[in-house]
Amino acid sequence: MDWDGVQQSLSSDGYAVTPKLLGAAECSELMSLYEHEEHFRSRIVMARFGFGSGEYKYFNYPLPQLISQIREEAYPKLANIANLWAEQVGGPSFPKSLAEFLNTCHKAGQRRATPLLLRYGPGDFNCLHQDLYGEIAFPFQMTVFLSKPGEDYSGGEFVLVEQRPRMQSRACVLVPEQGQAVIFHTRYRPVRGSRGFYRANLKHGVSPVRSGLRFTLGIIFHDAK
Repeated sequence: MDWDGVQQSLSSDGYAVTPKLLGAAECSELMSLYEHEEHFRSRIVMARFGFGSGEYKYFNYPLPQLISQIREEAYPKLANIANLWAEQVGGPSFPKSLAEFLNTCHKAGQRRATPLLLRYGPGDFNCLHQDLYGEIAFPFQMTVFLSKPGEDYSGGEFVLVEQRPRMQSRACVLVPEQGQAVIFHTRYRPVRGSRGFYRANLKHGVSPVRSGLRFTLGIIFHDAK
């Protein structure tokens, strides 16, 4: 990982697309977990809550080793960027290790695992949203793409929409390859203006899947209440 490049992309665009983090076999292994309920704490059918169409499942602790490894290794690098952003627009600082940060979550009553596996079929989509599960939230999250676009599914583009004060919203549509990840800010990022930094708000979603099955892995660093 070129973390300097990630930081630059996050600061300029609000997201960064990584090289392939997982091979095809690892992606298949993660997708196969979806049918094994012992790995999960809950299943969400999005249409019931007006979130869109499709479903996802939240993992339970202990997380599968591969997911835990990605989360633990990415956190310190992203915490460095988060602390820089906190200096620019205000906000809390973050400890160097994921274990320390999760301890802070647990003290605030946020103890439930948040990494999730999402499954979309034909016609399914995800409305624009933010993944905030309590008072404490880490500024970055990751979506890892497990299915092959154009082969396993069509449509289902990853959509980011950023709103800056007194400006029209800016949309970005991404179609990463299998095994790649998109790192993006959970809520807002600092943008330099003529009077210093201001906050640009971000939401993310998924456009309708036209055919096939689309699986993604969501890696969120804060725990939920």
